[in-house]
Amino acid sequence: MNNNQEDTICAIATAQGGAIGLIRVSGPQAIAYTSAIFNPIKSGKKLKDCLPYSLTYGHIIEGNETVDEVMVSLFKAPHSYTGEDSTEIACHGSSYILQKVIQMLIKQGCRLAQPGEYTQRAFLNGKMDLSQAEAVADLIAATSAATHRLAMNQMRGGFSKKLAELRDELLKFTALIELELDFSDHEDIEFADRIELRQLASHIEQVIAQLVESFQVGNAIKQGVPVAIIGETNAGKSTLLNALLGEDRAIVSEISGTTRDVIEDTIILNGITFRFIDTAGIRQTTDEIENLGIERTFRKIDQASIVLWLLDATCAYRQYNDLAAQVLPHCKGKQLILVYNKEDLSSCLPAPPDDCQHISISAKKGTHLKELRDMLVNCAHLPEITQADIIVTNVRHYEALTHALDAIQRVQLGMERGISGDFLAQDIRECIYHLSDIVGEVTTDDTLQFIFKHFCVGK
Repeated sequence: MNNNQEDTICAIATAQGGAIGLIRVSGPQAIAYTSAIFNPIKSGKKLKDCLPYSLTYGHIIEGNETVDEVMVSLFKAPHSYTGEDSTEIACHGSSYILQKVIQMLIKQGCRLAQPGEYTQRAFLNGKMDLSQAEAVADLIAATSAATHRLAMNQMRGGFSKKLAELRDELLKFTALIELELDFSDHEDIEFADRIELRQLASHIEQVIAQLVESFQVGNAIKQGVPVAIIGETNAGKSTLLNALLGEDRAIVSEISGTTRDVIEDTIILNGITFRFIDTAGIRQTTDEIENLGIERTFRKIDQASIVLWLLDATCAYRQYNDLAAQVLPHCKGKQLILVYNKEDLSSCLPAPPDDCQHISISAKKGTHLKELRDMLVNCAHLPEITQADIIVTNVRHYEALTHALDAIQRVQLGMERGISGDFLAQDIRECIYHLSDIVGEVTTDDTLQFIFKHFCVGK
């Protein structure tokens, strides 16, 4: 990524097809370049003479031709999103107008912004730390109330504040232990109270462990609770998926083995995102391609939190007995729901195992689907999320916290064994390093490039 902050960048910041389009300009010459193509109508003041946080009405002018009537917002460094001089040009949403204004800005000396470059500049200019910058992308991608609340908390610095508290406590003791090393000739000197250090290490381990454990919930909230729909061929799995989604997402056919690969889609129920996985029907077959699909079915069961085992109610006893030995071992520790489909065709159903729920439906007719959706919400076991909750949703953060947890556990083990202060200091520093990595204090350029390239252009 070209992140030369001496460049002035521009980009369209709104989706195509809207009534209004917004172009963002940021960098040392943002005001000058915008002023060169903008003619204020009523105020007559040049943009450089306008007050920050002001709106100015005028025309975008090319030669003697008016391109559009616009409103220009003005932000002066360091009080802007990027920390640089910035303007935002609000014009009509015509793709011709937007592209024309971009071309005029480039002709003045701007270059097109890279994906995420505005937020990257905000990070590099100290307007936010890296975890807050990542939360910007999460906020844009939020599809439910829960993901929105978690992203808002992280963007406002709730997660960063918790990490800063842990780092500050660790830094205090690192300084004291390293002071001891300066007086290593005097073996009786201990500046860092070992009892207090044990208490601190225990507290920090508890906090980090809670953050690590929260990732399971956070990942389910962000990515969706994975629900595998399994069963024999022609049990009605694809029909059920389509009924739950309210669209024809999967192919429905009377031909056995139609679904040979995994089909995924999501819906939101009571503010919770569920990621449904329609799998290949489980049966004995000599078809090599179909067998590959069945292998994937069992892998998806292992990855799921909830398993909907669909049984054809007209032959539920046989299907259950034929597949139980294969299916049940993969469902240990998961929420298993037996779904008896085609209830209108049969009234004689096998009793479910003691540790799973069951429901009778007709996927084709759509009966009792509301009750099934309610069961899914109850089985998700997700807590009510507020903007004050700190829950880890980012894999990079989870990995860094896992390393930090290992390091603080080594500190505790080292104190139990009475190891010297230099080894304790090394493990404490490693814990601090991994906590600092989350907020970008020790992050490499490669990491930054990986993070920001996934942002949309204009943000």
